[in-house]
Amino acid sequence: MRQRHFLNLLLAGALALPVFAGAAHANPVVLFDLKSGSILEHQDAFKRWYPASLSKLMTAYVTFRAIQAGEVALDSPIKVTKHSAGEPPSKMGFKPGSVMRLDNALKMMLVKSANDIAMAVGENIGGSQAAFADRMNAEAARLGMVGTHFVNPNGLYSPDQYTTARDLAVLVSAIRNDFPQYAPWFSIEGLAVGKKALPNYNLLIGRYPGADGMKTGFVCSSGFNMIGSATRNGRTLVAVVLGEKSAVSRAEAAAKLLDQGFDAPAAGSTTLAALKPYGDTLSPNDMHDEICKKKPKEEQSEAAPEVAAKDAPKSPYQVKLDHPTLVAVGLGGASGPAPKAFVDQADQNYADVPLPNWRPDMPAPKGAEPLATGTAAAAVQGDQPAKAAN
Repeated sequence: MRQRHFLNLLLAGALALPVFAGAAHANPVVLFDLKSGSILEHQDAFKRWYPASLSKLMTAYVTFRAIQAGEVALDSPIKVTKHSAGEPPSKMGFKPGSVMRLDNALKMMLVKSANDIAMAVGENIGGSQAAFADRMNAEAARLGMVGTHFVNPNGLYSPDQYTTARDLAVLVSAIRNDFPQYAPWFSIEGLAVGKKALPNYNLLIGRYPGADGMKTGFVCSSGFNMIGSATRNGRTLVAVVLGEKSAVSRAEAAAKLLDQGFDAPAAGSTTLAALKPYGDTLSPNDMHDEICKKKPKEEQSEAAPEVAAKDAPKSPYQVKLDHPTLVAVGLGGASGPAPKAFVDQADQNYADVPLPNWRPDMPAPKGAEPLATGTAAAAVQGDQPAKAAN
């Protein structure tokens, strides 16, 4: 028995080693093949981490499941509540009572990483933040995300909201394989809201060959998180990178992993389903002091700084896209069935109330347009509450 236990420990240690010779990372990473589930690289894959806005991937997955079940439709109304409107940046800034289509809400949530919209989606689909978090956790348990717990749909910091690189890989696999029809939403280069352009925080999109998703996240305690996917010659690889030091370095780290993966044989040493827990799976890693006490405010953001650090060459992932393809989103057009949970909770049905249009000869009243500007000032804290970054 003692010898068998020793062999199991050796096996666990071997599984924890990087697949690529000489590879070493200071933070959790997972690189896997989307089709086969084969893992090409992993380190600290079961280390507890704060997901930040990567939580919005589960919000999207729960919503996709709700659409599949007939609870809502893509043109269902999503109403901005007073609570959701009060969420800190990154946000769209729509006023309480504003109504938009569900598909537009999801695009704003995934591309702009809008915390107010993610909360509105959660409250409308679930009936309340707590009820939606219950659905998030139920899906996590069903998918086998053994190291994950959610308390909100947008990823704003909570000590009780955590995940692992391995669990996020499982979630991405479920999203892409269960709902391939929504894959184009994860590769949108930017949004057009009226005359405002909002670029995707995923710096691989439009810059890394074959990039087609997925999501970024940042709070002080998590550092800069990223899931980047790319497809070449019919092969899709996904890189999960947690706890990087900047928006640019997380893109560079994900790109490097993807490069190594496309250069490597297709077969990995194990699969997501077969990978066994290893290392410390319970102690959360908190980067708050390292990230937000040592960095200036302008670097505490989902948006990459436009100017490279002193004496450092500008990263290719820092260069603005010349002519990004923008997808138009906004309020209105929500003619589908109202989310039942929200109607039940509010005890009123707003789906059949026509949305007013402003007279063309009169300017729209103040507050009718979103407050987002698409600049660093509009997303100064990424998805980090301003107070927590002090």
